[in-house]
Amino acid sequence: MSSDSWPPQLKEWVAKCLGQMNDANRNEAQAELRQVIADAFTAKTLWTTDWSGVQLQRCRFSSSRYLLPKPLPTLKRKINELQATSKKAKKAAMQKNATASLDLGDQAALNRRAERFQREHEIERQKNMRTNGNQSTLKANSQGAHLLDRIWRADSPSTFGPNLDDPEADPNVPNWDRHTIVGTNQELFKDYLRLTSEPRPELIRPYPVLQQTLIELKKRWRERTAYDWICNQFKSLRQDLTVQRIKNEFTVQVYEHHARMALESSDMVEYNQCQATLKSLYELGIPGQVEEFTAYRILMLLHGRNKSELNLYVGQLTPRQKMDPAVQHALRVQRAVSMGNYHALFEMFLSAPNMAAYIMDQFIDRERAKALMVMTKAYRTLTLAFIQNELGFNTLSDTQSYLHTHRVAVFTDPNSPDREKIIDCKVVAPLIAQAYEEKYRKVAIRGAV
Repeated sequence: MSSDSWPPQLKEWVAKCLGQMNDANRNEAQAELRQVIADAFTAKTLWTTDWSGVQLQRCRFSSSRYLLPKPLPTLKRKINELQATSKKAKKAAMQKNATASLDLGDQAALNRRAERFQREHEIERQKNMRTNGNQSTLKANSQGAHLLDRIWRADSPSTFGPNLDDPEADPNVPNWDRHTIVGTNQELFKDYLRLTSEPRPELIRPYPVLQQTLIELKKRWRERTAYDWICNQFKSLRQDLTVQRIKNEFTVQVYEHHARMALESSDMVEYNQCQATLKSLYELGIPGQVEEFTAYRILMLLHGRNKSELNLYVGQLTPRQKMDPAVQHALRVQRAVSMGNYHALFEMFLSAPNMAAYIMDQFIDRERAKALMVMTKAYRTLTLAFIQNELGFNTLSDTQSYLHTHRVAVFTDPNSPDREKIIDCKVVAPLIAQAYEEKYRKVAIRGAV
């Protein structure tokens, strides 16, 4: 449903009907009540129907008389086009089609309608439960708080709503229904296996076990356990959350922790998968380290040189996100790259907050090559120490290794100490331009979604 609660007029009407039922007519009345509400929901007229004017027609209430049927002004009735030549024939045809539209014989259609109706009802119920912090009751007006629960828990069997044997709704599943899987496996660690068939509860760990699994995985990571094993366990943990449709703060924590570990291990495939899921979880309003991963996303878009998407994403940032230091750092990096301010870029690389430097590692060598192309055009010679300082290398050895990798380690005095070595810019300029074309003209992002 598009509203946050049921229409107050509908609640009052259901309360009135339930109050008038007795043991003799309860089953018949409840069946008709469910049918009328299901028809209104299917026709999308729950909010437009004048419920005060709706009366049930086949039930005898405590007043010892039948309620006369009143036409539902907004409920749609499928009336076939009939060729009738008299008012009497037209009236009979309309009554026949009205009765047919309420016929309960089409069991499959009724089942589908009931499942949709019940699913929407459960979503509304979970929203109100989270708002109240009370997992046992719906927040509604005092007159209709338990009306719909009473309908679905009627003594008589019905295709509308779940059976009493169904497990209680899980507040960690936003769209819980009776088809939701609840795991029973109690093992803390379980290898990841790609699903090739419908998941079985005995192979899935329930929510409390998954919480303990995350605690143990973080402990193992601090103890320097191999990343391959940690990654396998996190993928299994994410899979168990997915098949049980659990989406809450714990889910966000799992993906955030795995994303950070993947960055630290240069596993960009898993990082990009985690980042894509986190984006959808944040959009659902689930709290987490939104600003931190917003900054990471800006840097990843810089890595992919996706200017149109980057500009669109930056334009949608909230004032709160723009005030965050990590986001501000990412925006300054974007500005430095777009303006060709390489001196500022490499200073920000050395002072990157959180784990931003791990993402910048993915494109910093490309920017170094671009900077070196500019520098070799502006200078005749460059010392190795100057290149180290300007391009943000940690040591002279790292600087020399970078030049050798790009086949531009052409020194005028190769036998001099590293700090005194000088490159000839006239010779290096075409070489670095060629290396840039070969290595960085195209961007390959592993695991991009």
